[in-house]
Amino acid sequence: MIGEMIPENIRDEVFFEGNLNMTYLGLRFSRYINGVAKKHGEVSRNMFPGYSIESITNGVHSGFWTSEPFRKLYDTYIPGWESDPFSLRYALGIRGNEFWKAHKEAKKILIDYINNNHSESFDPHTFTIGFARRATAYKRGELLLSDISRLKLIAQKYPIQIVYGGKAHPKDTQGKEIIKKIIGDLSQLNGSIKAIYLENYDINLAKMMVSGVDVWLNTPLRPMEASGTSGMKAAHNGVLHFSVLDGWWIEGHVENATGWSIGPTQTNPLSQSLMQIWKTFIQSSSM
Repeated sequence: MIGEMIPENIRDEVFFEGNLNMTYLGLRFSRYINGVAKKHGEVSRNMFPGYSIESITNGVHSGFWTSEPFRKLYDTYIPGWESDPFSLRYALGIRGNEFWKAHKEAKKILIDYINNNHSESFDPHTFTIGFARRATAYKRGELLLSDISRLKLIAQKYPIQIVYGGKAHPKDTQGKEIIKKIIGDLSQLNGSIKAIYLENYDINLAKMMVSGVDVWLNTPLRPMEASGTSGMKAAHNGVLHFSVLDGWWIEGHVENATGWSIGPTQTNPLSQSLMQIWKTFIQSSSM
């Protein structure tokens, strides 16, 4: 019925395999087309040749996603930052111990929430990895747990604890199965690593997680991550990003400065990088 409303002279442009395709319809009638990161623009141009596709990298609302400890820090050193987020570049001039103090306050909020609401015994002094996404296959939330034995060996030398969160779309059966698998894998840690999948994930939990963990983990399958902005939220709270080089992270990544990359050039990139990040955490803890 809808197809009958499309003029004959453009049907070849907006139909795909006999069906009206909303992407092609949007491409046909848009005056400007952009991807949501430089890489996404490149991938989109390859997917849809013949269209002029630029890129505008997604961002996040600085005032909303910055936790209270860091709001106070920025108010002290960067007055007006909330109305001029670009001024946050001056955070480079804030002493590291000030950042660490604010981080410890934000981390305590998350750890207290976990312990008080879930009868856990998470330690605010233990290196904490956070992962929270919409549960879907390409985001590979289960990758961290793909070798439980290896993860336990790492934790024997470098103590860690893990906080998961996120939901699947109500109609995404595969996404729900991924959550079940992650919870099942976490149970195999048998207390050797404190780990939890936080239930009833919502925006308030998201704010606690992006500010309260020590490193924000992101493991998408390249080049499936269009932008992915949760790492930006973490960055506003002094939390470093540990991610596959995809989406916005290609632009935001400076190795050992803004975070770390997960890439194919190392024989065991996830576990080796975890060890390096843990050592950085211990050095910071002594500040």
